[in-house]
Amino acid sequence: MNQKIPATVITGFLGAGKTTMIRNLLTNAGGKKIALIINEFGDLGVDGDVLKGCGAENCSEDDIIELTNGCICCTVADDFIPTMTKLLEREQRPDHIVIETSGLALPQPLVAAFNWPDIRTQVTVDGVITVVDSAAVAAGRFADDHDAVVTARSEDESLDHESPIEELFEDQLTCADLIVLNKTDLVDVAGLGRVRDEVASRTQRKPVMIEARNGEVPAGILLGLGIGTENDLANRKSHHELEHEDGTPHDHDEFDSFVVELGSIVDVAGFVERLKTIIAAHDVLRLKGFVDVSGKPMRLQLQAVGSRIDHYFDRAWAADERRATRLVVIGLHEMDEVAVRTAIEAMA
Repeated sequence: MNQKIPATVITGFLGAGKTTMIRNLLTNAGGKKIALIINEFGDLGVDGDVLKGCGAENCSEDDIIELTNGCICCTVADDFIPTMTKLLEREQRPDHIVIETSGLALPQPLVAAFNWPDIRTQVTVDGVITVVDSAAVAAGRFADDHDAVVTARSEDESLDHESPIEELFEDQLTCADLIVLNKTDLVDVAGLGRVRDEVASRTQRKPVMIEARNGEVPAGILLGLGIGTENDLANRKSHHELEHEDGTPHDHDEFDSFVVELGSIVDVAGFVERLKTIIAAHDVLRLKGFVDVSGKPMRLQLQAVGSRIDHYFDRAWAADERRATRLVVIGLHEMDEVAVRTAIEAMA
């Protein structure tokens, strides 16, 4: 019988740096043939497009599979299982499978899917890696006053599920076999110590925690953990699972996403500054996409987490590619889509 193919699940909150870390992994995989499955929230497959352009010889465009119609855990039977089945039916099977979850996804249901009969006999979860944005945690993005939240919840059970963002962060940490504290270059030594304490306080399990800059983690650390995580789900239950063990159906109404398309942009610096204002005014969680800069042959990639916006030219526009500025906006359900869309479109 053939040895099971190891699969690594990479999860993490919005903007933690999962895609950058995977890009580094593909480029420095030491000859391993890696198949990559990407699950994005929203209709614009930004991460897949970024990774397809990484030029890694051991991971061609055919080895990168995008699922962009929502959370994998909601579409296991319709999307994930058939995708895995086709992957395993290939004549040349991959040495390793890497799955990048959406920044809004619960990793536990995905790991559970590896117990599907046709998959369990052929694939095992090598490990779950949770990437953390150290700068965001240092800035208190998940709880302004952690002690106050703990006290309030101990006094009022109705507050247990008030913050879907905080729960999601904790669920991703609870499922982890390895936690990568990314973007440590943006935090001083004292701040990093507080980040470690904060992350450790969010999960009763104590997985290994390492530090990274720009998602630069050797493949030898990320791959080959050999955990078999699908066999340990009972110790990694999410808030959702604990709350809905009575069979209540789940949804993801806490979050919404939509795509805004614009024409070419002349002033990049001005465009970025105005985006920061819109993000702050409407509490946008995440904004990412590509920008058509007037007079430039290269495509500008843009990634925003809160008020921090990174942008760089990633590749030339293809000859048969329609040039346009396309941005996916992600926020809480109560976000005013019309107002955000109108504000962004007014910048064109």
